[in-house]
Formats: sequence, C-alpha cells, structure tokens
Amino acid sequence: MQTFSEVTHHVSDNVTKLVFRNDTAVAEAVLYRYPTYEERTVICCSTMSGCPVGCRFCGAGDYFARALTGEEIYEQVVECIRHADVDPDEIEKFQIMFMSMGEPMLNRRGLEGAILMLAAMYPNAQLLISTMGPDVDYEWLTYLSCDIPQIGLQFSIHETDPMRRDGLIPFRSKLTLEGISRVGMFWAEMTGRKPFFNYCAADHNTEFPNALALEKLFPPKYWEATISVICERNDGMPARNEHQQKLAKDFSAMLLERGFNVRVFDPAGQDDIGGGCGQLWFVQKWMKDNPELARPSIGNGRPVVHAPQAQIALL
Repeated sequence: MQTFSEVTHHVSDNVTKLVFRNDTAVAEAVLYRYPTYEERTVICCSTMSGCPVGCRFCGAGDYFARALTGEEIYEQVVECIRHADVDPDEIEKFQIMFMSMGEPMLNRRGLEGAILMLAAMYPNAQLLISTMGPDVDYEWLTYLSCDIPQIGLQFSIHETDPMRRDGLIPFRSKLTLEGISRVGMFWAEMTGRKPFFNYCAADHNTEFPNALALEKLFPPKYWEATISVICERNDGMPARNEHQQKLAKDFSAMLLERGFNVRVFDPAGQDDIGGGCGQLWFVQKWMKDNPELARPSIGNGRPVVHAPQAQIALL
C-alpha cells in the first residue's frame, strides 16, 4: 500500500536519510550500513509526524501533527530496503528501530500494526522500540514481546534527577524512573531478555554519583545501558565534538565498572544531513510551513538543550 506521495533521499557516505510526505504528515527514516548493508543494516523509522512529548534536544519537540498508521511506519522500512538494494534475507545483522520521530508507546495502534507486518516480512530483523516511558499500558507489549522474540525495548532516561528530567522531557503523564525500572524488570522476567536504558552524556550528569544512581535504579542483572551523544537539532551547528565523545566514553567506563553491558551511540551523518537522533531538520521546516496541520506541543517555547561543548578557559 502506497501511503506517502513523495520520498526524498539525502545521502552521506554510509548514511541515507529518507523524507516522506503526503497531504497531512511528514516523516523521516534513517538508513545506516556498517560497513555494508549485507554485514549490518540499521533503519530508524518514525512512528509519529512531530511529537507531543516535547523533549528539549529534539527537533520534533515543538510541534505535533498526528500519529502515523501502521502502513505508514511499515512503508518507511520497505522504502529503505528498496533504496539499499539488498536482499533482506542476506543481511547478517538487521535492526529496525522505532526511534526516529514520535513516541511509539503513544501510538499503540500504529506501532503494533507495524510490528506485526515487519516481523512477518523480515523475520531476521531485530525490532527495537525506544520510548521515554509515558504512563500507559505496557502489558500488551510485554506479551507481544514474548510471542515475537525479535522485539527489544529501550527507555530514554537521560537524567538521574527527576526535576532535571522533567525539564528535559516536559510531557507530564510519564512514569517515574522507579516506574520505568519496574516495567523494564517485568518485561525482562517475562521475555528472558534485558531492556536497555538510554542516557545522553552531558557535563552535569556524568559524574560517579550518577553511575551509582543508575546502578541502584536499573540493576545490571536486568538492564543494559546505551550511552548516547546529544545530536544538535539546529541546522548549521556542529554536533560531533571530542568533548562530547569523551564524556560518553568516560561515563561508559564507569558503568562498565558497575557491571553493566554498555554500548555507545554516536550516529554518523549528524553534521551534514542531520542523520542523528532528534535532528529532523526537514521536519522542523515542514512543521513551520504547515501551521494548519502542526499544532504546538508542550515543549514549544521552552529552552532548547544543545550538544555539550568544551569550555575555553579565559586567561
């Protein structure tokens, strides 16, 4: 089923960003190869057009148009595979991530429909759901994850201080950190797989007490860790820098010492095509150009969080 009327491609080395548009929505998907599509293919797709959650480092954090249908989510993946010109059955490591734009757990109908179609179409693909943890029902996803072992789950934490997290993620109806931990541990017990927490490294939240807090909240027996860089949402502002990469690397080492399995997420394509998480340069312009379709989210007008930069000492 063709659900988007236009697809635009932006290519940078091993990263391709695909922009989808129709009369009522815009979406982005990002396609990565490591180093070839046959060896490892990663697709990050959108579950919403814009987002109501309002995360302050995310380019979709100011406006929300609507949730995407299961067919619209599914089509993004199919188009990425078509662009890659690869036989999906021949991909050694194939990962589909619901994490480009939108909050998946606020779009159960679209997410569930897409998962069922994608699991049937690509049985060798891992299906990772990345959520900030809205206060909704997670039992359906837990039981679906038992039936479909390719499903993985990740929660965006980013702060160990609840007040700082509220400032970063202003959406009100969300789980506490303790609530996220309970949901994740139940999912782990039921599926036999560990969920991930995702944590963006910044200057203020990568000290030893933060590592201890994460260990207490998310025991390594049940959880794995993803440490991410903050991808700059403003077009023209460089995001990748040695200072931010060192923050992520050093904090990852702390978590390794606390017993976590840790992966560092520093996506390619940040500074040329906006291929990193939350950059969404084209989407930001579309939202401003279509005020009749895009309404302000709870994040609109709040201070923007930028990628951390090294401070230059004044002599």
